[in-house]
Amino acid sequence: MEAQQIISRFCPKSSLAPSIPMVKQPFSLNFPHLHSLSSYPFLQSQNLGAPTGALHAISVVDKEVYSSSWRIWCSKSSSSTAEPEEDRKLRAQVTVRRKKLAVFVSGGGSNFRSIHEASKRGSLHGDVTVLVTNKRECGGAQYARNNGIPVILFPIAKDEPEGLSPSDLVDTLRKFEVDFVLLAGYLKLIPVELIRAYERSIFNIHPSLLPAFGGKGYYGMKVQKAVIASGARFSGPTIHFVDEHYDTGRILAQRVVPVLANDTAEELAARVLNEEHQLYVEVVEALCEERVVWREDGVPLIQSKENPNEFR
Repeated sequence: MEAQQIISRFCPKSSLAPSIPMVKQPFSLNFPHLHSLSSYPFLQSQNLGAPTGALHAISVVDKEVYSSSWRIWCSKSSSSTAEPEEDRKLRAQVTVRRKKLAVFVSGGGSNFRSIHEASKRGSLHGDVTVLVTNKRECGGAQYARNNGIPVILFPIAKDEPEGLSPSDLVDTLRKFEVDFVLLAGYLKLIPVELIRAYERSIFNIHPSLLPAFGGKGYYGMKVQKAVIASGARFSGPTIHFVDEHYDTGRILAQRVVPVLANDTAEELAARVLNEEHQLYVEVVEALCEERVVWREDGVPLIQSKENPNEFR
């Protein structure tokens, strides 16, 4: 009854009486700072306790809800026995807010550019709001400035005295309201302060199939030279969660690239990089759409966009 009274305030023309038809009309309810359904008990039920056929409300999937904007359909069936297919079409939709991304680079930032371009063309439900670099004149930083993206320096160094301390970095990212941190060719170890502040929200892309050819000292062309020298038949990029060590966090996604018999390190690196650009965008799309889930044993999986019951 409480839920019906709340909904009726936003749909004053609707009636819960089953004999009065009503044309379906969308409207939006905004709940600021909606972090947990426990604060809004009337949202915990899928049907809000309304009579069958009278009201089609939101369907809650996750225990934790991070979006601040909900779209609810207020509808009234012409009959109290609505068709199941019609019920499915009238289900409420959850509008996930756009995520805010911080990208870390040390070089040209080609993966950063791919992510930013995907955001601009609309395939990515998120925006790069800040770039972090340890080299103010690197290609990634120049690209950010040319596109109006703020650039901050980290860490403090002899050649970068204006760099931030770890605690200042965390405070700055929070001021930008960053949801996810994306490392894209950033060569410095991430401070523990940032890892603790953004638990399960920092990601890195590595140019080999981890756990092979990873760790301190394995970056850039050094990785591909080691792959070829080992005789490995396959390589490819890995995207993983970031922990306190180099390349040891949980693996989220990989893409296999064959190592050809006469490959040079440069040729292999070019093929792997091409896959990096595609894979990173796909993973960030999943992050922004909240399609990353955790298996009971702690392994992260990505839900298929087309079929939520399939994972990769």
